[in-house]
Amino acid sequence: MLQIDHTLVSLDLIERCFVCDVAKCRGACCVEGDAGAPLEKDEFDILRSILPAVWDDLAPASQAVIRKQGVAYVDVEGDVVTSIVDGKDCVFTCRDADGICRCAIEKAFRERRIGFLKPLSCHLYPLRVTRYKTFTAVNYNRWKICRTAEIAGEHMQTPLYRFLREPLIRKFGQVWYEQLDLCAREYLKRKHHSENQ
Repeated sequence: MLQIDHTLVSLDLIERCFVCDVAKCRGACCVEGDAGAPLEKDEFDILRSILPAVWDDLAPASQAVIRKQGVAYVDVEGDVVTSIVDGKDCVFTCRDADGICRCAIEKAFRERRIGFLKPLSCHLYPLRVTRYKTFTAVNYNRWKICRTAEIAGEHMQTPLYRFLREPLIRKFGQVWYEQLDLCAREYLKRKHHSENQ
């Protein structure tokens, strides 16, 4: 673990390589699992406000769930998460012409219809951020559906923390990220040095 300010960062962010390969995984992280995406405190209201802009991109089943229970619910752990369809699919998913699962929120953002990219937990995935009383933990949620991303990352020699630079800055700020980058470079230099002795 690395400590940066009040965060403890798993070494997986530095040691593991990762680059999303949506053509191969087909957006499985949006439709697999047993709960929706965790939301930050202000994101519930944001999702409700942007709903009209993404509504027509949503599947009829997603629209039905939202009509019944809204854009989010409280899961078994007490977290507010996006609503899901049939116990797994996020209600904000949509399919492109190739059948790949995409985020309707991000699609609307890229098309400049809204100013919100997507929930922070989605942007940070496959990282999970957990707040404790005195610190925040940043961990890699390793899952078989992302194996193709690990292979692509290894091929491109892209550490996980570099692939997720934008969402990490969004969450923790530029200065924090620069500290992480400095620590990572020093850690990798020392590791390489010890392996070659």
